[in-house]
Amino acid sequence: MTEPDADPIEPICGSAEAGALAHLYRAEVYRSTIWRQRLDMTTNWAVVSTGIALSVSFATANASPLPIVLVGLLSVMFLILEARRYRYFTVWKFRARLLELAVYVPILQGKGITIPQDKGSPLSDDYIHPQYRISGLRAVGRRLRRNYGWIFGIQGLAYFAKIAIHPVDATSLEEFIYRAHIGQVPGWLAILAGVVFHITWISIAIYTWRQEKSDTRIMADYLDPDMN
Repeated sequence: MTEPDADPIEPICGSAEAGALAHLYRAEVYRSTIWRQRLDMTTNWAVVSTGIALSVSFATANASPLPIVLVGLLSVMFLILEARRYRYFTVWKFRARLLELAVYVPILQGKGITIPQDKGSPLSDDYIHPQYRISGLRAVGRRLRRNYGWIFGIQGLAYFAKIAIHPVDATSLEEFIYRAHIGQVPGWLAILAGVVFHITWISIAIYTWRQEKSDTRIMADYLDPDMN
């Protein structure tokens, strides 16, 4: 038993603790890898769905462009799901990255194991109070710039090609707008909705990109939990 007024016991940092940190690092890398694979899975769903919709819409001359519109809405759902998964991915990636900076870099530099406290929260606090390291909007923006922007762009071009040149070129603006009609929805309204949709995702991608460019702190994406 130690005396109540005695000095606190010196923390022990030996081979057992170093081994435990090594196993912890392996676990965090494994979890980040699994969540990275889950991101690829939703992207694959969006790509396959887009391919099926294009095949159906261009199958015959009388085929409707509606499948392209529907797969666009389905891709929005995939995007939201993937952005949510990306937020979880950054939690594990943050921990693995911080372990690299705090443990392995000092060891490789011959300084031993040290935990820097100058930026963000200590790693132990993150285990006690887990939290996302990126906002939902910025997660959506990142996935748009990396994957879904290209998918939405292909869908938009395919929709334009369907109503403009398939099966033959539209000879007038009126014919172009007429081909765009979907059931009781007039063509001009369908085109306007498509334009608004594409302007919206482009605006989100640019807005979040500017946010990230304006944040020049080291590891700002991982060490600041209050980012917007």
